[in-house]
Amino acid sequence: MQQWAGAFTAFCGRFAARFPRVESRRRMAGYVRGLLGELERKNGWSLAEAAGDTGPEGMQRLLNSYSWDTDGLRDDVRAVVIEAIGAPEAGVLIVDETGFLKKGTRSAGVARQYSGTAGRIENCQIGVFLAYASGGGRALIDRELYLPRAWTEDRARCAAAKIPQDRDFATKPQLAQAMIERALQARVPFAWVTADEAYGQVGALRLWLERHGVAHVLAVPKSQAVISMDLRQRRAHTVIAEVAPQAWQRISCGDGAHGRRLYDWAVVDIRPLRDPRYGHWLLARRSVSDRTEIAYYLCFGPAGTAIPELVRVAGSRWAIEECFQTAKNETGLDHYQVRDYTAWYRHITLSMAAAAFLLLIHQDEKKGGPSAGPNPS
Repeated sequence: MQQWAGAFTAFCGRFAARFPRVESRRRMAGYVRGLLGELERKNGWSLAEAAGDTGPEGMQRLLNSYSWDTDGLRDDVRAVVIEAIGAPEAGVLIVDETGFLKKGTRSAGVARQYSGTAGRIENCQIGVFLAYASGGGRALIDRELYLPRAWTEDRARCAAAKIPQDRDFATKPQLAQAMIERALQARVPFAWVTADEAYGQVGALRLWLERHGVAHVLAVPKSQAVISMDLRQRRAHTVIAEVAPQAWQRISCGDGAHGRRLYDWAVVDIRPLRDPRYGHWLLARRSVSDRTEIAYYLCFGPAGTAIPELVRVAGSRWAIEECFQTAKNETGLDHYQVRDYTAWYRHITLSMAAAAFLLLIHQDEKKGGPSAGPNPS
């Protein structure tokens, strides 16, 4: 336990420069310690009680009124993750969103909108996230709050939720692009980007990635238009329907909760008029038990990339779901009770920091280091 406490103190010390006052640094450490604890709900009241406070005011000040560098902390968390699991040749950036169910209408960005978390339209906030995954592990490294047009077109409502005046409407793919651009600027060592259909079907995002030489494997709907090697524009499913039976290969795209995730895969060259340094492919994933169940991916990467590598990247997309599960179950990602825009970012970033600490502890245990113990309290 003493070794765990020392590691936690050193971890929080890495963020000290983002908190100009001793009180805010102390509150940050208490907040993250509470997020790592075994509390049933990790809101202001319970975190305050775990820290020995008589009320939630101190924790609320940390989120709402103290002056500290929220985006700087985000950058520090990203650096911690990359230091632990960075892999230039194998690292994958993964984009996805998750919903946070909310009551009322005053929380920044809240609206009746589709939540993949709930699987239906709900009153919720939507966060768009960027995760990093490699053979060493996975963790969230960036986040953005999606603001529907109903919010950005109502500046009085934005002001009430303390949303900056210069925050304009941005689609979820645009938020994803902004996070990938930050990763590029920070020289994050990654080889690929992957995302689901909501992002893969957006041509502007794919073209931006190509212009920046960013290799990617992006899910698309079966109706996605592609340029086949005979220079015809065709739908993805019609191209794959003509693949010879022997062209399908049974490959695992990684381990799941029930063992290896085995699918049949096929790949077809597309985009004949292209830079010879790069390849463009249409990748298909077919269920072993139901051959009519097929998923499609548009791929761009170094010429000569083999199908097992494309499959590996496609399969890595599940890592961000595991990140969400860990952060929601273990570090209180969705336990917040804040309404203001900045407070949302602060809680989410502190939860990401707590999850990064768990990653470090797991890495240490793999190396045969000291056990972290049950919790930091």
